[in-house]
Amino acid sequence: MLFNQIEFLILFAAVFGLLVVIRANGPRKLVLLAASLYFYAYWDWRFLGLLAFGTVIDYVVALAMEATDDARRRKRLLLFSLVTNLGLLGFFKYFNFFIESFQAAFGGLLGLNLQTLTWIILPVGISFYTFQTLSYTIDVYRRELPACRRFTDFALFVSFFPQLVAGPIVRAHDFLPQLTQDRPLSWRRAGEGFALFSFGLFKKVFIADRIAGFVDGVFASPDVYGGLTVWIAVFAYAVQIYCDFSGYSDMAIGTARALGYDFCVNFDHPYLSRSITEFWRRWHMSLSTWLRDYLYIPLGGNRRGPGRTYVNLMLTMLLGGLWHGAAWTFVVWGFIHGGVLALERWLRPALAPRTAAWPAVARALLGWAYTLLVVLVAWVFFRAPDFGTAAAVLRRMFVDFDGVLWVQPFTVFAVLLMAAIQALQLTPLAHLRQPRMLSVVTPAVVFLCWWLVLAFPATGFTPFIYFQF
Repeated sequence: MLFNQIEFLILFAAVFGLLVVIRANGPRKLVLLAASLYFYAYWDWRFLGLLAFGTVIDYVVALAMEATDDARRRKRLLLFSLVTNLGLLGFFKYFNFFIESFQAAFGGLLGLNLQTLTWIILPVGISFYTFQTLSYTIDVYRRELPACRRFTDFALFVSFFPQLVAGPIVRAHDFLPQLTQDRPLSWRRAGEGFALFSFGLFKKVFIADRIAGFVDGVFASPDVYGGLTVWIAVFAYAVQIYCDFSGYSDMAIGTARALGYDFCVNFDHPYLSRSITEFWRRWHMSLSTWLRDYLYIPLGGNRRGPGRTYVNLMLTMLLGGLWHGAAWTFVVWGFIHGGVLALERWLRPALAPRTAAWPAVARALLGWAYTLLVVLVAWVFFRAPDFGTAAAVLRRMFVDFDGVLWVQPFTVFAVLLMAAIQALQLTPLAHLRQPRMLSVVTPAVVFLCWWLVLAFPATGFTPFIYFQF
């Protein structure tokens, strides 16, 4: 079930109606848990068992860790949780990938045909809810969070349907305390949630879905098209993935807010960044902070000298790339970001004194242009199905510009529109918060979003990009 399906709107209306009638916190949470399990089962009920298994394991492990002061036993329990969760994630997400890689490398040499083994189906959302439960058990192990005593509360934390299949990655210390409080519904919060959901739906359906066909067409045959068309397609993909994923996050955050719960912000105008370091403070923030807190810092962070810091940055981003998808192109995407993060850290002490005398505008424009170029090149590997396609796209972008010119007017409009919206954040208009103005502007913008979505539907059905992760 997707947020942009009528079935979801019906489910949400039914859940919201029940919560209006039911006032007690306990029964309300049971309604949300039942709705969340139904939401997940709507895709494939067979994977409910996998979700339930991981939930029970981490619930029991956390209670056992809290009940003992034996350091060795606590480490064994944590290791059991890590092996179980990462083992399931690794099997379902990477089994086919490793079989295909082994077949490509050694199949011909050994006379093997292992393609019949690549039958594993990737459970939707497994990357997100696995990281979510891992953060819980690690926090309990570190004694930064008490273990959740009520099983239904923990099960709702894991399976809460707004964020279940594509994030944001919600931390237990942010969400579990909300479950112990009465979360009364209010029309103000419902209106704010509906507005945020509407903005996300607009970004997903009106922008991302309508330019997906152009992007798919160019990346399917990059050798056919000229450099200008390929550049437009790469810019369009940057807009597509931002609108698709931030749109989902907006819808998830808005849905949760309407139901009385608060999620963290997941995107903060990332294409305004003036360094890759800043980009990762603005892009998929729930993932970047997760990688920082549970991978980069445990590896040593920047505490063991510059050389180890660069290695830790690279390892973190390589694993972050592999988390996104079981393909070597995602590893290269992570390698680019990790390498540039390390390079920025290495060059910063030398460059800062030399650029201090430059005008602030010049520094900002140069940093923004360089960051955008790195992000666009990395997106090529993220989007391309293989290295041959990525090489063809980069060749058209930087070396050989000859080919067919194809310009889709709406795609150009969408790229310019999103550029204008991003640029608006640099003006005083972005900080206007007068209640009287918002009370007039917000309903008008919400109405416009829904009108555009309904009046100009995309051709075909395009699932959320991050569902595959």
